[in-house]
Amino acid sequence: APAGTPVRNFLDGTIHKFGYNPGDGDYGHTVITRHVMKGRAVYALWGHLSGSSMARKFEGQHITAGEVVGYLGGIGENGGWWPPHLHFQLSLLEPEGHDMPGVVSAQDHARALDTFPDPRLVLGPLYPGDAFFA
Repeated sequence: APAGTPVRNFLDGTIHKFGYNPGDGDYGHTVITRHVMKGRAVYALWGHLSGSSMARKFEGQHITAGEVVGYLGGIGENGGWWPPHLHFQLSLLEPEGHDMPGVVSAQDHARALDTFPDPRLVLGPLYPGDAFFA
């Protein structure tokens, strides 16, 4: 999707943290939302957003399902060299800042899913024939 495409929230929640990760190849502008699912807190990281996505955000701000969380950022603002896309990640652990670890080794994958659930649980199938739902 092109830069500027709106990114919409999947479930009512609150803005937990937001900020900018400036490292080359990092997430760039991010928002972390907090949601309650089946009585448990779940945190969602929305990364590679535009700088304008940070306007008028504050921690604790209510955000409804379907509301725009932000907009896809262009190459110059979304972490340095990424084509516009969304990095979406879930966590059962409360993040201390506006970042989450994004990649784990193959040997740690199963254990990581206990802490960082598969985002397809809330997003649904991402690709035609997605094996997760087969």
